[in-house]
Amino acid sequence: MSTVIGTFSSREQAEKAVQALRDKGFTEDEISVIAKGGGQQGDAEAGGSMGAMGDAGEGTAWGGVLGGAAGLLAGVGALAIPGIGPIVAAGPLAATLSGAVTGGVAGGLLDLGIPEDRGRYFEEEVKKGRFLAVIDTEAEMAEDAARIMRDNGAADVETH
Repeated sequence: MSTVIGTFSSREQAEKAVQALRDKGFTEDEISVIAKGGGQQGDAEAGGSMGAMGDAGEGTAWGGVLGGAAGLLAGVGALAIPGIGPIVAAGPLAATLSGAVTGGVAGGLLDLGIPEDRGRYFEEEVKKGRFLAVIDTEAEMAEDAARIMRDNGAADVETH
């Protein structure tokens, strides 16, 4: 198994990437997305992009798009992670994070084979309002996942 991870600056980019991954045959059991809930709004909001969800209603709406409404991902939930605050998570990583009393996002990523220092980096990116996508897939599909993420605006794309 390989884990592909990357960040998106907007909800729209993350949604587009998830749709492209699903269209390519990746399943909801392989795709997770995490975003900070509540708090700051991105300065690009007027253009339709948000750096972070502004309130719980926006987080619920975002989760609905990735989850039931569009059928893209299962297991959408709002969580409070120590050191980060409220987040919205979708996919298999949501279940892992729901049990995280300590370790936060970095601890959940460590369980997927992401080195601790890189996990802390990605956790900081979530704190800054970026959208984190994690694809846990077969090694031969990792390159496709990374390409799809990059093609849809992902930064910091890594395979572990």
